[in-house]
Amino acid sequence: MAISPAKLQQAYLEACEAELQAFKPGNVSVHSAGHDMTVEDFRRSAEASAPPLCDPALCLGERIYQAIAETRKAVGCNTNLGIVLLAAPLLEACLNGAKTLNLRENVRLVLDKTTLEDASWVYQAIRLAAPGGLGESEAEDVNSTPTVTLQAAMKIAAGRDSIASQYTNYYATVFDLMIPRYHSWLSLWGDEQWATVGVFTGLLVALPDSHIERKFGARFTRMVTDRMTLVEQALTVSGRPEQAMRIIRKVDTDFKSAGINPGTTADLTVACLLAVRLERLLEAS
Repeated sequence: MAISPAKLQQAYLEACEAELQAFKPGNVSVHSAGHDMTVEDFRRSAEASAPPLCDPALCLGERIYQAIAETRKAVGCNTNLGIVLLAAPLLEACLNGAKTLNLRENVRLVLDKTTLEDASWVYQAIRLAAPGGLGESEAEDVNSTPTVTLQAAMKIAAGRDSIASQYTNYYATVFDLMIPRYHSWLSLWGDEQWATVGVFTGLLVALPDSHIERKFGARFTRMVTDRMTLVEQALTVSGRPEQAMRIIRKVDTDFKSAGINPGTTADLTVACLLAVRLERLLEAS
């Protein structure tokens, strides 16, 4: 199963860049900046976080912490905590997974084997990234010393955070919803950029974005779903997804003018693009 760190870094960087190439309404891309962040911020973040995420000498939690620490040095703000949290178990599954198991099966083993030490490192990473509204609960608070494993801590947060929920549902959102949709759109359009837009749009229709929900509660939930449904319909009715660009631009402007950023959906989109690449690497190995 083991894939070289160099190949894993390449897959991670490619996934991060592919997500930036897609016009994701409300989110930062090469088509539209926003939320006081630029594409270059995300590119520098990816480059800074790639080496520690793929360092076989570190445990899972320390990879996450070091990736965030290097990101802070590079850009000075939280651009990629969600991406790093999602990418680390996928990359670990390819670094140290069993040769007889596929990516999904090895991810399950990685998550089931998380430790108290992993939780300690991740709590430090979250404190360093300082994301708004994340990390506090009566049961576990990232400002304190963890008392449970990383997976157990994520289970506590899963009800309010879609990234945490992937640690407890074993990336079901990625493997069951997003990857099949990616391959379907890629087969139809033959263009990864538009396949990525389709994945992002479909997920945001199916699942409220927990970054938006933490910031605004349910205030914009229906509006976001309705707007993204219109985008999905525009993509579906034509064999040329470019014809949906007008409504994508309109929704992007509307979201950003209201401060709406589907950041968790974007993070999950990177995870999907990374998993697709890792599955290809494993098939070729």
